[in-house]
Amino acid sequence: MKPIKRVAVLGAGTMGAGIAGICANADCEVLLLDVDAAAAEAAVQRLTAGRAPVLKDAAAQSRITCGAFAGGIDKIADCDWICEAVVEDLSVKRDMFSQVEAARADNSLLSTNTSGIPLRAICEGLPARLQRDIAVTHFFNPAHVMKLVELVPGENTRAEVVDSLTSFLAGTLGKGVVRAKDTVNFIANRIGCFWMLAGLHLAEDARRDGLNAEFVDALTSAPLGLPPAAGLYGLIDLIGLDVMAKVGANLDANLPADDAGRRFTAFPAAVQRMAERGQLGRKSGGGFYQLTRHDDGGKTMRVFDLGDEDWRPAQAAELPEELQSAAGLFAAEDDGGRFFREMATETLAYAARLVPAISDDTVNIDRAMRWGFNWRQGPFEMSDAIGAARLAAEVEQAGAAVPAMLRRAVDAGGFYRDGDGGREYLTVAGDWAAVPDEN
Repeated sequence: MKPIKRVAVLGAGTMGAGIAGICANADCEVLLLDVDAAAAEAAVQRLTAGRAPVLKDAAAQSRITCGAFAGGIDKIADCDWICEAVVEDLSVKRDMFSQVEAARADNSLLSTNTSGIPLRAICEGLPARLQRDIAVTHFFNPAHVMKLVELVPGENTRAEVVDSLTSFLAGTLGKGVVRAKDTVNFIANRIGCFWMLAGLHLAEDARRDGLNAEFVDALTSAPLGLPPAAGLYGLIDLIGLDVMAKVGANLDANLPADDAGRRFTAFPAAVQRMAERGQLGRKSGGGFYQLTRHDDGGKTMRVFDLGDEDWRPAQAAELPEELQSAAGLFAAEDDGGRFFREMATETLAYAARLVPAISDDTVNIDRAMRWGFNWRQGPFEMSDAIGAARLAAEVEQAGAAVPAMLRRAVDAGGFYRDGDGGREYLTVAGDWAAVPDEN
């Protein structure tokens, strides 16, 4: 297939504009369309603003042509890759692809930027030509910063389409591409959202054991290689309880009946009350945390106590150095160690159960979590650091069945090993294979 030189991005929201920007920076000619041309033009202006603008120079900006869907959709006939990034609504996406299919050229590549709508639902009943040329390209936000792109082919997607998109995304845009399957929330959000939603429930028990929100965030940040603001409550404040509620509803509607994540799709009662009164996070002026800036330049941080359901001054929380790794904290016998061990056991066992349902190998899953959630180690790398046998014992002690993939790792001595030719990973069949180079 011909190289990708001309790109159409359909939708000029945060994600669409970001994709347009990184393509323009990579010397591609970009057509950016939205409901009206003014919206697309305003999005490009935002890409040039701030101390660290997305567009690297005026030449990159000049490579973006703006337009409206009405009257502009025919211009996609000149484009090699057409990336749909409209609102996350199935009917809207299906309508957009009906228009795209009528206007595009033969052998142009199509993709949808969705965080969880199944590709099969988008493609159902659409022409065979479209189904052969389409895949999901799930960029993580902000697109110019985050390395991960999840690439998800459909049942009828041609191999050449996947190869061409991989080459462009990795080689031209410099992204880390992981191959995912057409399952709910794909890889990173399937596991990452389980981590967060399960964490909200498990933290309720931890709070009753005396662990406050600040300490929970310390326990769920440094051991994963994250700053305190990216711990459990801080991360959900950034995302917003409204978004997390939609995530939970989507999981509840689409997870398999026997999926362990079904236990955690609804919020704990106190968190649900926060959401109902509009206490959503940073976007609403406060969620679990509330930062107040004063006229004299000072600032005050408050924390919402889920026990009293009232605000209090924030307290400092820091882990000793020996507990700032997942393996070290997993072995700790205090209340903090028990909370982390329960949360990690739930999540790492969950990841093991999802092989090969969401990915054929552990490598793609580990890379998805490192590149998409900035974890220092992916779940199987973390399991090796803790010890597969130790993790399996914790799963059994919790009264759950040890996942088949984890049993294989116990028998094999881990999920990874150093082989004669370099690093190797344990396959679903129980053999060893070379870890592919990162793209």
